[in-house]
Amino acid sequence: MLGASAAGITLLLSKDFLKLVIAAIIIASPVAWLVMNQWLQNFAYHITIGWGVFLMAGMFATSIALLTVSFQAIKAATSNPVSSLRTE
Repeated sequence: MLGASAAGITLLLSKDFLKLVIAAIIIASPVAWLVMNQWLQNFAYHITIGWGVFLMAGMFATSIALLTVSFQAIKAATSNPVSSLRTE
């Protein structure tokens, strides 16, 4: 059998996409903290936002992105290319 395995294709696609998601989280977290902190100052009883909120949101976003990309990559890697070319 020639070519990459399904696991290899899934790993390559997931790794590249995961880098983008982590970069987005690193960029968006400080911006979100600044905006939320400024907005919460307008309330009489305001709270401070801890790092745990951003950690949980980042883990949730990363896990959803990883599940989605992995599912699509496995589906594409295990499909028969002949049937895909036949419909073209």
